[in-house]
Amino acid sequence: MFHRIGRTVVRHPIWTIVVWLIATVAIVSTAPNLPSNSDESSFLPSSYQSIKAMDIQQKAFPAAFTPAAIVLYERADHAPLTAADKADITRITNELGEKKIDQVQKVIAGSPSKDGKYQTALVQMDKKSAGQPKQADAAKALRTDSTALTKGTDLKAQVGGQAAQALDQQDAGKTSDAIAFLGSVLIIIITLLVLFRSLIVVVLPLLVLAMVYLDANALIADATKLFGLQANSSVSALLIVVVLGVGTDYFLFLMFRYRERLRLGDEPKQAMINSVTRVGEAIASAAGAVIISFLALTLSTLGFLTQLGPALAILVAVTLIAGLTLFPAICSLIPPRALFWPGKKWGEEPSDARFAALGRLVGRKSAMVAVFSGLVMVVLALGTFGFKANYDLASGSIPKTKESVVVQDTMEKAYSAGAADPTSVFLTSTNGKPLDSVDFSGFVGKLRQVDGVASASFDQKTGLNKDHTTALVDLTLKYSGASDQAISAVGKVRTVAAAGAPPGTEAVVGGTSSIYRDINAAVDHDYRTVFPIAAILIMVILGLLLRSVVAPWYLIASVALGFGATLGATVLIFGRGDGLIFLLPIIMYLFVVAIGTDYNILMIARLREEAREGKEPREAAAAALRHAGPTIASAGFILAATFATLMLGGNAFLVEMGFAIAFGIVVAAFVMAMFFTPSLTALIGHAAWWPGHADRGDGGHTGELLAAGDGRPEGGETRDAPELDDSGRR
Repeated sequence: MFHRIGRTVVRHPIWTIVVWLIATVAIVSTAPNLPSNSDESSFLPSSYQSIKAMDIQQKAFPAAFTPAAIVLYERADHAPLTAADKADITRITNELGEKKIDQVQKVIAGSPSKDGKYQTALVQMDKKSAGQPKQADAAKALRTDSTALTKGTDLKAQVGGQAAQALDQQDAGKTSDAIAFLGSVLIIIITLLVLFRSLIVVVLPLLVLAMVYLDANALIADATKLFGLQANSSVSALLIVVVLGVGTDYFLFLMFRYRERLRLGDEPKQAMINSVTRVGEAIASAAGAVIISFLALTLSTLGFLTQLGPALAILVAVTLIAGLTLFPAICSLIPPRALFWPGKKWGEEPSDARFAALGRLVGRKSAMVAVFSGLVMVVLALGTFGFKANYDLASGSIPKTKESVVVQDTMEKAYSAGAADPTSVFLTSTNGKPLDSVDFSGFVGKLRQVDGVASASFDQKTGLNKDHTTALVDLTLKYSGASDQAISAVGKVRTVAAAGAPPGTEAVVGGTSSIYRDINAAVDHDYRTVFPIAAILIMVILGLLLRSVVAPWYLIASVALGFGATLGATVLIFGRGDGLIFLLPIIMYLFVVAIGTDYNILMIARLREEAREGKEPREAAAAALRHAGPTIASAGFILAATFATLMLGGNAFLVEMGFAIAFGIVVAAFVMAMFFTPSLTALIGHAAWWPGHADRGDGGHTGELLAAGDGRPEGGETRDAPELDDSGRR
C-alpha cells in the first residue's frame, strides 16, 4: 500500500500539490470560527449536582444571579474609603448600569470590606452567553468605562470575575500562541540546519506544516460545530506545538530515509518511492497510536477533553497524510543537489561512534542497563504520591499579573476567601406542595455549623420562588472557590444538606466550589476509563504490528513507567502550593503514552529487522540502538524542545504542561526507547516475539520491498547495500 502511495505522489507531484491547494482553499473558506468557552460548568454533563443547581436557579430564581463580573473599588492611595468616595462609587455604579453595555443586564452595589478599604459592584450578564467571547467583550467595555468614570476622583476601579477572566485568558492565549509558534520555529530551523545544512530542508517543512495547520484547524472548527463540542483558548497553542513537533518528526523520518537511499545509489525519484515504502508503515503505526490515544478522550465526561481529543486526532491525521503525500511530492520535484544545498556532505556516510558505543553497552550489559534505566524512572515516579490537583483552570490559564487575578487575590484577602465564589443551596419540594410550613431556621443553622462555612442566610421574602416550591439559602465559604479546602467543605455541605433537608424536600448545592467538586468526580471517572482503554487499544496496535502477545505487555509497561516518572518529576517541581492543574495528568498520560509508543515502535521495529538478519537478541539490540538511535534522538529533541516553548506562555497551565510533556518525551526517547526497551528485549530474547516468529527470518518482508522496487536502481538491477542506520549512517 505504501509503495503505491509513494509511486503515485512521486510520479504525479504537480497533481498532488494542486489537490492539496484546492482542498485547503475549500476547507478553510467554508469553516466556521473556532468558538471558545471558559465556563467550567459547561464542560460537565447535566447529571452532576452543580449543573442541576444551575438549572433550578434559572427556573426558580431567574432574577437571582451569580455575578459574571465584579467591579472592585479602592482609593488610589490604598487608604480607607471616605464618605465622598462612597458617594462616587454609588454614582459610578449607577452610570455603569445606565450605559447598556451589550450582555450587561444590571449593575448593583455590592458590600464593603471589613477594613473599609474596598467596595464592590456586581454585574449580571445574560446567562445564555456564559463563558462566551461576547461576555469577554463586555468585561473589556466595563474596564474602559469604569476607568473613565473614576477620572477626577481618588478612586481606582478594577474588573474581575468570570467574564474578566475570559478576557484575560483570551489575551494571554494570543501571547502564548505567538511565543509557542516563534519558539518552535526557531528550534526547528536550528536543528534542521545542524542535521542537514540545507536551506530548503529548513524552510520546506515549515511551509507545508503551515498548510497542514490551516486545514486541521478548519476541520476542527467543523467538527466542533457539527458535534456541539466545547473549545478552550489554551487548545490553540497546543495545536501549534503538536503540528510543528509531530510534523517535523515525520519529515525527519522521510528525509533520513531519502538521504539513505540516495547514498545507496538510487535514482532520486526511485529513492523517494522507496523511502515512502520503507517509512510509511512506521509513520502510519506511530500516528495510529497517537490518534487512538487522543480519540480515547472522547470517553471523558468533561467537555473540554472530549473536544481536545478529536481536535488533536484530526491534526495528527492531517499531518500523517501530508507526511505520506505532500512532503514526498514536493521533494521529488527538487533535484537532490538543490534540495540539500549548500550542504556538500549529504552523499557521504558519517561515522556513528557514539551510538555504536551505546549499542555495545546495551548488548553486553543488558541487565545492568535495564535495571539502571528502570530504577531512574521508578525513583522519579515516587513523586506522584505528592500529587495535588488545582481545579481553577481559568486562573491557571492567566498570568498572575492580569487584572482579573489581581481582583480575585485582593478579594480573598479583603473579604472572606469565598466571597468571590458564593455557594447556593436549593431546597425543592418533592411533592409539589409549597414550603411555607418548613422550618428554614433549623436547616440554615445546620449549614452554619459545617466546617469551612463562613456564613449561611435565608431571606423569607426573596428566598422563595413565586409558587413557594423552591427555597434559596445563600452560603459563603471560608476558602477560595477552587481550593482543596473549599471543595472539601462543599462536600460536607452536600452531606449535611441532604441529611438535614426537611421532609418532602430535596437539597441541591450549586456554586463554583460545587462545580469543581463535580469536575473532581468526573476526572476520577476518566482516570478509571480513559487510561486503561487507551492502553488496551495501543497494545492491540502493537500486537498486530509485532505479531506478538509478549512484547506489547512490557512495551506498554515501560510507557506507563515513563508516565509515572514524568508526573513524579512534574509534581516535585511544580506541585507545591496550589498543586497542578487537574487536566495535566490526563493530557500528560496521552502524550507520553502516544509519543513513547511511537519511539518504542521505531526501536522495536529496527530491533526486529536486525534479528531477522540472523543476529542473536543481544547483538540485535546493540545494532538497533546503533542504527535507530540517531533518528530517535533527533526526533525526540525537536519534539521535546517544541513542547518546552509552551513554558514561555506566561500562565501556570501552559508552563506545567510544557514542562511535563517535554520531560516525558525526553524520558520516552532517551531513557525508555534507547535503553530500557532494547535492553529488556535482549534479556527476554526470542520469547519476546511469542507466539509469532517475527525475529526468525524476514517473513518475506525483504522480498516484498524488492518486488516493490526497494533497493533497485531504475534498471531493476539489485545491489548489495552497506548496512545503514535510520538516519543514513553506515
